[in-house]
Amino acid sequence: MRNMGLQRLTLVEPLEFPSGVAVGRAASALDVLEGAEVVSDLKQAIAGCSLVIGTSARSRSIPWPMLTPEQSAEKVVTESQQAEVALVFGREDAGLNNEELQQCHFHVQIPADDDYSSLNLAAAVMVLSYEIRKAALKLADQSDRKEDEYWDQAKATGDQVEHFYDHLERVMVAINFHDPGNPRQLMQRMRRLFGRIRIDVMELNILRGILTNIELNIRKDTD
Repeated sequence: MRNMGLQRLTLVEPLEFPSGVAVGRAASALDVLEGAEVVSDLKQAIAGCSLVIGTSARSRSIPWPMLTPEQSAEKVVTESQQAEVALVFGREDAGLNNEELQQCHFHVQIPADDDYSSLNLAAAVMVLSYEIRKAALKLADQSDRKEDEYWDQAKATGDQVEHFYDHLERVMVAINFHDPGNPRQLMQRMRRLFGRIRIDVMELNILRGILTNIELNIRKDTD
């Protein structure tokens, strides 16, 4: 991370922290390790982020918007100028599970050889950090205006979107459109839909307002 100019590290429920092994390997980058934030789950880690990209080594049951390392780096560098972004890596032995990957707007896959496609965590971090470094240097040389420089609203953050999903599911259950006992991947598909759209704060407020109005009308009908 330090080699490539990245400094903000968040650890989700690490097995050991502080770690003597990690300190020994950090060498002159102890500031990254000492400044690391430790949280209990991924939702906390990405709570304030409007862009979340998760690393995935294999295809999932529901296809998700997939980026190349170069594309993910470009998005990270561009959007980090206006909002919080996160690049999420999974466990050394098992990567990210499906529930965690569904909290990401995009997935990124390093195109390793099919016969031996598994990279260890350190290698994956280095590859993607390097791509981010290249994208940052490229952007520094460009003068073109980006969309987010004149967009009228900030993108919704991860915690705001999670509250929206909770609200959406509650309303869909109330109108008998969604059966939690037989979900049929409905919420996963709704997450994929809104993750692809990348709604802003105003759009999110409109959607929450519609849901609240539906709830009010349901109460009137039952009174």
